[in-house]
Amino acid sequence: MPLVSARTKLATVSALTALGAFASMGTATAATPVLNGGWGPSTRCPVDAGPMLASDGLDTSPQCVVSYSLSGSIKLGNTTVPTGKTNLQIGVVQNADGTNTVVAPAGGALIADSATVPGGLMGLMCPSDIPFITDICRQLSDAKLNKITATMESVGTPSAFDQIAGVLTDQPIVTIPVRIRLQNPFLGDNCYIGTKANPILLRPRNLDAPEFGVERFNGDGSANEEGDLSRLNLLGSTQYDDTFAVPGASGCGLGWFGIIDGAVNLKTGLPAASGKNKLTLNDTQTHLTGLYAPGVLAPDAGKVFSQNWHSAVN
Repeated sequence: MPLVSARTKLATVSALTALGAFASMGTATAATPVLNGGWGPSTRCPVDAGPMLASDGLDTSPQCVVSYSLSGSIKLGNTTVPTGKTNLQIGVVQNADGTNTVVAPAGGALIADSATVPGGLMGLMCPSDIPFITDICRQLSDAKLNKITATMESVGTPSAFDQIAGVLTDQPIVTIPVRIRLQNPFLGDNCYIGTKANPILLRPRNLDAPEFGVERFNGDGSANEEGDLSRLNLLGSTQYDDTFAVPGASGCGLGWFGIIDGAVNLKTGLPAASGKNKLTLNDTQTHLTGLYAPGVLAPDAGKVFSQNWHSAVN
């Protein structure tokens, strides 16, 4: 028998949709492997991480979660940025008592397209009554100098993960600490909204319930209605959060005594309290892959799960 019920798996998948859905901005990473068949979406699943390998199939069971969205928006204070393609991949160790442990890939869980901030630097801090900033604004007719790209980064392990909220609407599913890096020649290399010590805490929730289906396949990914692997697919839900607070920008402007920090914060309305910010992600797609009957493989379920993943790499 499966270690966890279909309801538990469904909750886990839906909840973790939120993890990938919110990641509106990101950076490219090294090439990822191509996997066969049913394993296809799980290119970065941390199957070799200690907690995943240690899953015995009885008390604990390993799963791979992939969640992505192609569009949406995130509003921080007075600034709204359209989101691009996103992809989150994590491992989840399900415990027999209903709790779980989230495991991130070594290279980080979030990957997404970079986003261009509308209006660029001019939109972010011009016009200004600060003479130094006014001088910068005069130089921004050059499109390259004006362009700002924004990258959202995970800065900690997600917490307060609620499986039941994943199948409900309007209930916080998980708390995810992030920061946003702003890049522009005038901003320097260390300009962030939020920091590791003071991150933005996103608590995404379902606006509507996703449609779902189940498929099974062999360890190498080939299709088989009686295969040892199962994948739940949750498709089409919208995720949102309008409760998070946003701290002010910091580290901007090549060490110019916080002048650019202040200009960015003044123009964009940061810091911004809860209720003044909003995340919306459209048409999220989530896939959760696990052993159909992990108990049969005890005490080596995690090791077999990893071996299956590697056998599917083309």
